[in-house]
Order: sequence, then C-alpha cells, then structure tokens
Amino acid sequence: MRAGARWVPATVTALRHAVNVESLEHTAAATLAMNAVGLCNLSTAAPLAFDVYAANRRTGSFILVDRFSNRTVGAGMILHPLRRTANVHRQELAVAAAERAAAKRQRPAVLWFTGLSGAGKSTIANRVERRLHALGHHTMMLDGDNVRLGLNRDLGFTVADRVENIRRVGEVAKLMTEARLIVLCAFITPFRAEREALRALFPDGLFLEVFVDTPLEECMRRDPKGLYAKARSGSLRDFTGVDSPYERPDAPDLRLDTTAEDADTLALRVVEDLRARGILDA
Repeated sequence: MRAGARWVPATVTALRHAVNVESLEHTAAATLAMNAVGLCNLSTAAPLAFDVYAANRRTGSFILVDRFSNRTVGAGMILHPLRRTANVHRQELAVAAAERAAAKRQRPAVLWFTGLSGAGKSTIANRVERRLHALGHHTMMLDGDNVRLGLNRDLGFTVADRVENIRRVGEVAKLMTEARLIVLCAFITPFRAEREALRALFPDGLFLEVFVDTPLEECMRRDPKGLYAKARSGSLRDFTGVDSPYERPDAPDLRLDTTAEDADTLALRVVEDLRARGILDA
C-alpha cells in the first residue's frame, strides 16, 4: 500500500460491500472484479499517518500494489480509521523486562525458521530447543501446524489468511519475548514483506531470521506430509514452491544448508550462534 510518500505492507481484511457505480446501491460481494468499487477494511503492518479523503485528497488516498508482479491493482479513498484501539491503553507492568531477563540468565530472542515445506524447519528448531532446555534456558516453540490447530484454526489458506496467520504469530512471539523467553518459530513465511514486517515488531538484534535452505527438489523428494504430491496432482492449490512463490531471504541472520550438514550439527550451530551474540550465558 502506498499512502502519501510511504510504502507499507497491507492486507484487505474484509470486503464490507460492493457499490453499484450506476445506482450507488450497496450489494453483498465476496470479491471485487476489475474496475469494481467497494468498501473494504485494510490492515497495515506498521502505523500509518493519514487524513480522511474528505479533508485532504493527497494524504487521504492510496494505491494497492501486488507484491508478486509490482502491478497496481487498486486505488482508494480513506474514509476513517477503524478506531479499534482508541479506548485501549497500555498497562504498565510491575516487573521490568530487565528483571525477568536477569532471573532467566538470558536475553530474549525470536528465532524465525523460514524455508519451504519439508526443508527441516521444525526438525531443527525442535533440536535447538532440546539443547537450550538441557542448558537450563527458558524457551517456547511455535510450529505452523500446531498454531493452526488452536489459535489460528479460524483461518484458511488464502493469501489474506496466510498473512494474518503470520501476523498473529508475530504478536504472540512478541508477548513471549516480554516474558524474556527464547522463542523458536517454524513457519514457511514465503514473502519477504512479511518477514520484514515481523522484524519491525522487535528491537534491533532480537529477531533472527534463520533460513533453512533446502532445494525444492529435495523437499519434494522428502515430502513428509504428502503435500507436494497433492499439489502436483492439482488437489492442493496455492502451495508454496509449486504454484505459489517462495521469496528467498536476501540476507538472513543465519543460513542452514540441510544438504551439507545433518539436523543435529545444524542445531549445534544455532546454539553456538546464540552464544556468540550474547543471548546465552557463555
């Protein structure tokens, strides 16, 4: 979304109704076709300063650009903020973050394991957590499938739902870092814009992007859940790596090559990296 001079990742979270351009009648709709007009709710990955369109056309208008093709796919006028947080105020906590960190002998961190399905994200993250637990550190692992069985079971696999899935997990991980935990997140997270939005949630040095770099051919050979077979047969649509893209990280904090080293060796590398960064006690 571009509003004024700023670009920000955005998601259309709800289509309230379509508008008949001849009669201005409001009609129910699930999608908007080319050149259609409608009223939508938008969610941005970062705060955005704006005016309502009626007050200032320049700062109250926006365009939407497709993240894959960079083509402009929509334009709009901002009517009003949703006001969902107008009466919500941050509660000051009695125990400071530094006190929690001192009690746990560790700095908090989010290790975000990204990569194709079947790359080995959960396998490596599980082994990292086991090593950290053995060292007496306080951790929590968030896995893509497990989260969808509970917190995000209301979400499907449309692009909008997948973006919302990651947004929610990022907010949960942020809360866990406030408890000074080391949080391990294993999610495909295929889009760079999503990963950049996640990093922006955290202070510098607290979010680590761990790229589990496994070639697509190897992931398809492993196919531990049979998902690639379903995608190739056409029974599973919009599957990352087959008919939906995976955008490789440009500069991950840590790259793990699963074709060169086994999961235990890679897990040890992650723990050593955390110690080198001062997240763990030496």
